Amino acid sequence: MSTRPLIAVPARFSAGASALRYAAEVNARALVEAVWRAGGEPATIHPAEASPADLAVRLSRFDGVLLPGGGDVAPAAYGADSVHGAVYDVDHVQDAFDLALARVALDSGLPLLAVCRGLQVVNVALGGTLEQDMGGPDRDHRHVVHEVRLVHGSVVAKATGAESCVVSCYHHQRVDRLGAGLTATALAADDTIEAVELPSTPGWFAAVQWHPEDTASKDSAAQSLFDELVRAAT
Repeated sequence: MSTRPLIAVPARFSAGASALRYAAEVNARALVEAVWRAGGEPATIHPAEASPADLAVRLSRFDGVLLPGGGDVAPAAYGADSVHGAVYDVDHVQDAFDLALARVALDSGLPLLAVCRGLQVVNVALGGTLEQDMGGPDRDHRHVVHEVRLVHGSVVAKATGAESCVVSCYHHQRVDRLGAGLTATALAADDTIEAVELPSTPGWFAAVQWHPEDTASKDSAAQSLFDELVRAAT
């Protein structure tokens, strides 16, 4: 049996979890199972504040990174003067770790797949901004399954083999100003940016605003993103 490429998945802080007596560090089972199906070995890593050099050492033992969804990025991280009332679950340690991890992975060329919050983290890490709330239940993309249009020739289009796909979304924020070097490669009907890429990065990279893990067990287009991450990490 060949060795599976090791995929680092930063943990998400949780107030508690079933069968545990204390606050927990977790990842969605569907997410790690999608990595496993793709042939990777998902490894949850502890978010701890560290210098970029120290983080680069930590990541050197891994073959790829999956930056998952989670709570909102602190608006101060992208220079906002105020905080919208809908912003939730901000954790400054989580933010600092994810932002540093995104920069190190992109600079080093370590294969990186970013999902939902992960896309927003990458955007902020590269100097972009976020719309703190899309306008409430009638306008956000919580519990929404909808079609997105893919840019021909983009990483996501090549992975899925399609020009559009139906995706599962859960987000109330979206990209406002794109970070340096990023290009939008998927759009929803309301022109929400649903995927971004960074042509200048030396490694494989894709970021999607939707949650491919929601449907990856039965949808080959969703699973293909995890397959491509693991293939790049092999």
